[in-house]
Amino acid sequence: MASSLCIGIAGAGLLGRLLAWRLARAGHAVQVFDAAAGPEPVFRSQAPDAGHVPTAAGFTAAGMLSPIAELDNAEPSIAALGWRSIALWRSIVAALPEPRPLFSVQGSLLLAHRADLGAAQRVLARMQAAVATPEWRAASPTEGVQPLDAATLRALEPSIQGPAHAWLLPGEGFIDTVATMAALYSGAVGADWYWGRRVLAVEAGEGGGTLRLADGRVLAFDVVIDVRGVGAQAALQVRGVRGEVITLDCPGHGLARPVRLLHPRHRVYVVPRSARQLIVGASEIESEDRSPVSLRSAVELMAAAHSVLPALAEARIERLDVNLRPALPDNNPLLEHGARLLRINGLFRHGWLLAPALVEQALRSTGWAPAMNTEQELA
Repeated sequence: MASSLCIGIAGAGLLGRLLAWRLARAGHAVQVFDAAAGPEPVFRSQAPDAGHVPTAAGFTAAGMLSPIAELDNAEPSIAALGWRSIALWRSIVAALPEPRPLFSVQGSLLLAHRADLGAAQRVLARMQAAVATPEWRAASPTEGVQPLDAATLRALEPSIQGPAHAWLLPGEGFIDTVATMAALYSGAVGADWYWGRRVLAVEAGEGGGTLRLADGRVLAFDVVIDVRGVGAQAALQVRGVRGEVITLDCPGHGLARPVRLLHPRHRVYVVPRSARQLIVGASEIESEDRSPVSLRSAVELMAAAHSVLPALAEARIERLDVNLRPALPDNNPLLEHGARLLRINGLFRHGWLLAPALVEQALRSTGWAPAMNTEQELA
């Protein structure tokens, strides 16, 4: 491992917090800079229109850890990194301070109504083709999608009613995103955080790297890391893809696993966050508009979720949130590094699924931190 370094990180989203946590634990002097006003999320429905400074997209995400389901959107070699991330998340959560975030791996479910079976079969066909590739087989610990009959579905998730078809995706799970972001921040002992400090440019040369701030200052470090997401548009061909989610309060909802409803227009997901809180989402809009959630999205998402979880009829809407996922032209993540600069971006809709594995790859390549053992490796 490299000797102690002075490291400047541009961006305090999921990647920035994971890196700060790992690098501070490795003994480096870490400073993190972000445009947000502070470490806590400011959800769009709770923010003023004037002067609103968006917080990290990682706060908005539902936190599904779904390598198999993401084969509908990602290349097999990319989605397969999710299996490594799930193992890493288990070890990361175990090492975070109490109270630890909710992390669950009990599989996830795909659901479809009778009229939507054709759309569901097209999605399943794409997944099955990807599962057969060498890249996937080399990394996956499961056989892929497993069809469920009505009795088995009821035994797994009694609260689900309505869908005519169901499939289990074994090995998948979810994580509480908001609690994990907070725990990574508080657990990065020794790291210094600078809020309200927008970074305009991240540059490196033979002798070190610099962060150029919006206030005109140029700060020097031994090495620098750029994980600004959409904020790095001046340096990369990154675009923002709008996503909308709804947080519901529904005591006793009974859902234990994430579910996705396969629909001709949406892939609506419902993710349990606690015994009474659920996250509903699906929208993926090619727009960098950060205005509040539209009526159309809210109505369609909630109606679809209610069609498979009747208990949601009495749920209360806690908040509606909007954020921008950072995506590159090919929708694949970028990881590049030199002697003094590390850059990770373009995690698109796979941020929580890919971040630990990409951070592991980056730190292995740079030698800035030792490898993190997973429980499987320690057994």
